[in-house]
Amino acid sequence: MSKQDPIAPASDAIGRLVQEFSKLPGIGPKSAQRIVFNLLRAPEEKAKSLAEALLTLKQRVNLCTTCFNVTESDPCPICRNPERDVTQLAIVEQPQDVLAIEHTAAYKGLYHVLHGAITPSEGIGADNIRINELLVRLKNGIVTEVILGTNTNMEGEQTAMYLARLIAPLGIKVTRLARGLPFGTELEYADDVTLTRALEGRQAF
Repeated sequence: MSKQDPIAPASDAIGRLVQEFSKLPGIGPKSAQRIVFNLLRAPEEKAKSLAEALLTLKQRVNLCTTCFNVTESDPCPICRNPERDVTQLAIVEQPQDVLAIEHTAAYKGLYHVLHGAITPSEGIGADNIRINELLVRLKNGIVTEVILGTNTNMEGEQTAMYLARLIAPLGIKVTRLARGLPFGTELEYADDVTLTRALEGRQAF
């Protein structure tokens, strides 16, 4: 074991899996190593179950062609639910944000997932996220309120302002989640109470 590689594994198979887990968000090399050794000690059935779940995820989960949320059916359960309010459309950056809002049970409208935010520094513009598809949805005259639920960071605010300018000429009410969400907060990490208050206290944008 060299000084440059203090956690070099004794097996190429271990090293490869540690490297793959380390690529996941929020998992560093040491956490990845703990996960791998936990799997190594576990019964073979547990490892097979994990592998099968990963394959099933990639094979069965796609995007809803209406809202672009992740789903195993098209349209997704939310889009085809007759009890949802079709006049309200919450715009969020990622599928995780839909889960966060749904967990509050405070919102009964529909969603549109952008799959990103306008980030010029990374070369991500309006054409790189699902904005054109959003405009097509809004032209059917059914939606009367758009709720801008992008994250409260620089990229999210920039995206929200851009969308507000695009939507205003359509005569649709545009609101923004209330400032119950601190600046810099990502929706998937916000607690239920904060998200509920943000939804209930949304204001015209």
